[in-house]
Amino acid sequence: MRAPEPAETGGPSSGRPLTRARQAKPAKQGKPASVKPGSDRLGEAKSPLNPISQRQIETVLSRAVGGIGLVFALQSLPVMLGQADERLPLLGLISPLVLGLVILLVVLATIVKSHIRTATGAGAIIYLLALVAWPFLSRDPSQVLDGKPWLWYVCTVATSYAAIAFPLWWAAAYTLIAPLTYGAIRMLPSGGGADVVLASLDAVYAILLGQVVLIIIFMLRQATAAVDIAQSNALGKYGMAVRQHATEIERVEVDSIVHDSVLTTLLSAAAARSPQEAELAADMARQAIARLNDAGQVPVGDETVIPFTRLSHRIRQAANAFAGPFTIIEDGSEFLALPVHTSDALYSATVQAMVNSMQHAGPADASLSRTLTLSSNRNGGCTIEVADAGIGFDLDAVPTERLGLRISIQERVISAGGAVTVRTRPGHGTSVRIEWPRPDAKSDRLVSQFSAAELPALGLDDTADDRPGGLA
Repeated sequence: MRAPEPAETGGPSSGRPLTRARQAKPAKQGKPASVKPGSDRLGEAKSPLNPISQRQIETVLSRAVGGIGLVFALQSLPVMLGQADERLPLLGLISPLVLGLVILLVVLATIVKSHIRTATGAGAIIYLLALVAWPFLSRDPSQVLDGKPWLWYVCTVATSYAAIAFPLWWAAAYTLIAPLTYGAIRMLPSGGGADVVLASLDAVYAILLGQVVLIIIFMLRQATAAVDIAQSNALGKYGMAVRQHATEIERVEVDSIVHDSVLTTLLSAAAARSPQEAELAADMARQAIARLNDAGQVPVGDETVIPFTRLSHRIRQAANAFAGPFTIIEDGSEFLALPVHTSDALYSATVQAMVNSMQHAGPADASLSRTLTLSSNRNGGCTIEVADAGIGFDLDAVPTERLGLRISIQERVISAGGAVTVRTRPGHGTSVRIEWPRPDAKSDRLVSQFSAAELPALGLDDTADDRPGGLA
């Protein structure tokens, strides 16, 4: 009598996407990422693929500078109007009008988040030109101005614009040039005729304030760039681990198919002694080829859910097809559902456990007690146990080249997110307990490749007790 097929066509966890993953060129691993632009090795820092944090901080900084610049410009408006009579009739109005227009453009650019650096850079340059042109646009350059030039009140705005628009060293140079230029103008009659000490104090004050703003902006940019680079590197490492994990799942599935179908077919063909047996072996060969071809049609990410009753029905049919009957116990699983690929993996592993019991436990008839238990568990999943009162075996003595337990049961279930516990010893029978999902949800071979610092949400430890799937 022919044993039932271990699974329907279509592997639970392999597919064309996984084949592509296998062909992908792995990235090199190295020491943890450091902030060093220009490198694209996985172990080193590289330009972030999607710099979310940096974009956000740039938006916040630019809007803050744009809003503060508008406030400062409004505060300087009364002073500017008070000094309008001392400026040339037409040319003297050009610099305040152009500078005011640029300040409004900066605010608009920060709102629409477009051309921000262009607008702020233009504002910084126009302010510097307005400083240089100040004495030449006075009605009487020899007349001493009463108070400070109104440009003083927007000096910090101009240095802030430079910090947003220019590279670090250019911005640092601007925070020196603009205040020093103002200090020189401050000593002229058209600038108020201040003495050297007062002009120097004004210039130093503007330099210090501009440098503080520049340092704050630079440090925030560096911090967010480091965050984005670390995120990009972690995602790259995770992507590589996913590809490696997918390749491992595919290998397990192919090994399982080879053991369950191909090797069985070869053994049947070798033992065929009659035309009927030869025809049976040929039919098994066709089914094995179909399984290998169809293994690439069910992607790992297929999360289609089916009721557990469908899986239990298939398992009961498989159990009833054996010559030696199994006592089937089913309890509390009628409302349970699980993914399709998980169902296929659990079915194949359960049938292989029953096949092993029929082949190795003892007489393949009713004289030997065999039980099949199907039930729900506390983790919201299912537990399947295949037990017999047979001769048992020494678990540590199982050769590594034996694939039935290690590949067809253990790794197949683990690849689907479950766990296998084998309890046996010579003369005391065997129990194969399949649980899904894994009882200790902390254990995950994919997640364990990451540290808590890299992916805090995946900072899981790896524990194993009572030898779940404990097959060498």
